[in-house]
Amino acid sequence: MCKKSLRCAIIFSCHMRLFFAVWRGNAGKSVFGIEKYMILEGEMRKIGKRLLAAALVAALTGMPVVTAMAEEIKDGTAAATSDDPEAAREAEREAGYKIQPDTNGLEGWPEGPAVYADSAIVMDMNSGAVLYGKQTDVKHYPASITKLMTELVALENSELTDEVLFSDESIAFLEPGDASIGMRSGEILSMEDAMYGMLLASANEVSYAIAENVGRIMGGDYDTFIQTMNDRAAEIGCTNSHWMNANGLHDPQHYTTAHDMAVIASEVYQFEEFRKIVQTLSYTIGPTNLVDEERIFQQNHKMLWPENENYYEYCTGGKTGYTDQARTTLVTMADNGDMQLAAVVLYDFGNDAYVDTRAMFDYAFDNFEKVSLSDQEKPEEIEAYTDMDSYVVLPTDADFADLEREIEITDEQSHTGVVTYTYQGQNVGSADVVLTREYVAGAASGEGTIQVSENTAEEEPLPLIAEVIINVAVVAVVLFIVLFSVLKYRKFQRRRRLRSRRRRKGAGRNMAQTSKKNTRQRSSTDRSSQRRKKK
Repeated sequence: MCKKSLRCAIIFSCHMRLFFAVWRGNAGKSVFGIEKYMILEGEMRKIGKRLLAAALVAALTGMPVVTAMAEEIKDGTAAATSDDPEAAREAEREAGYKIQPDTNGLEGWPEGPAVYADSAIVMDMNSGAVLYGKQTDVKHYPASITKLMTELVALENSELTDEVLFSDESIAFLEPGDASIGMRSGEILSMEDAMYGMLLASANEVSYAIAENVGRIMGGDYDTFIQTMNDRAAEIGCTNSHWMNANGLHDPQHYTTAHDMAVIASEVYQFEEFRKIVQTLSYTIGPTNLVDEERIFQQNHKMLWPENENYYEYCTGGKTGYTDQARTTLVTMADNGDMQLAAVVLYDFGNDAYVDTRAMFDYAFDNFEKVSLSDQEKPEEIEAYTDMDSYVVLPTDADFADLEREIEITDEQSHTGVVTYTYQGQNVGSADVVLTREYVAGAASGEGTIQVSENTAEEEPLPLIAEVIINVAVVAVVLFIVLFSVLKYRKFQRRRRLRSRRRRKGAGRNMAQTSKKNTRQRSSTDRSSQRRKKK
């Protein structure tokens, strides 16, 4: 966006320079020039007013920099501060329930349950197939399910035996009511203990300390870790997420979507260490270098506790979240022995999050089945599937022949790529493939119809501060152009008036000289007439 704005400013500047060039070349040199000037004068006034209005609007709104910010994200505090918070909450709850799942609009797709969550999704964690979706790309505040992204980056860049040192900064930001296990500045935990504290107790100071220490392991600091969260999210396929911290405490620029959280859950679930931690019901951190007592805490996800009414026999882990702004958020993993699924609900209402999640899991397990790709006839473009266990997930009544496919070439040299199968436009699974030499050659020469990728990362969005600086600069350029045009216009007007005065003075002198000459001529004629009369 910022680049487009800058480009527009440059083009506008070029047009203005051309305008002044034409103006200098024609105005004031002839009757045609004066007439043209009068036309330009009127146009200049109109353009000037429009430019000033546009510049003021741009300056007040921040121009394109607030385009991302302008997209309204639901905020639970609005209902909480209303005259009747309970009634407002219930109205939001009922309104969310009436929003139909997007997947219900697919022809031949099983009808899914209505849920109270504003956004929801069920994704197969191995194939990426989306079995249920409701407003999956709408942005929401994630709250503590952010810690799944923190866990992913930490697992990829540290060892469980690494030390986690708690700094003053990792403690000082805590406010009364924030989830915490009472860590002190200067205390040291193992990375493994810290991960249990973050995922089971949802301790915010532990999340900060993990990010800070892993950031140092990566050769940077806390900010390095946060940037890696954003980079890694983009790499695994997140399209509408932006991370500002490692714990999920509210920040207007910290958001995600149901789709992106399902992608993150699928990615982190591949780590055995993660699966072990999130299935644990209770954990004890022993005495540390500063505290002699044990710290004991329990699992917060209710679907893992057999004695809880929300217990779900296939649940294998997950992460809870809540802030006033995000309301209830919940990520849950489930495995029925055949499929491994991730369910996400965002902007839900307390216990409704568990009821919604159960309904979505039951729907998915009852209405879909895995179809092995190795049992199907391979498309002519594909030489082999990299993993012979690759599969798609289809409605029980669907046929593999009804699927469409899209192939992305990831490496032309090795002829490898990714095939994504869709049913009625819905993603039902992807698989790594080896492509035929002929297909790759045809696609590279433009004969193929499939998108070719050279593993180039998408252009990363500029940091917020950089966008602000660029857009302020664009506003300054526009204002400068407006000021320049006004000054140029006034300068030309002064010159025109000066020329007009000079013409009037010149015309006056000419008239006076002509009058004197005519007077002398008349006097001479009168004297000649008198002499003739005397004769």
